[in-house]
Amino acid sequence: MDSEVIDQGLRLMFVGMGTVFAFLTILVAATAAMSSIVQRLLPAPPPPAAVGITGATVTEVAAITAAIAQHRHGR
Repeated sequence: MDSEVIDQGLRLMFVGMGTVFAFLTILVAATAAMSSIVQRLLPAPPPPAAVGITGATVTEVAAITAAIAQHRHGR
């Protein structure tokens, strides 16, 4: 009787592990396929513009710096 229960337990373990392995294998294959499809369909991103600070960027940096200073000094 104990041998029968152990056999059922081992069989159940292998079926469960096989199911998980098969699912993960299918998941990896599907992810790789979707990645290749997206890379083919979407154009490459444009090269970044020349690095520089514009007027809007300076204003944003100044506003952020002022907000951090106000927060640190307890308003």
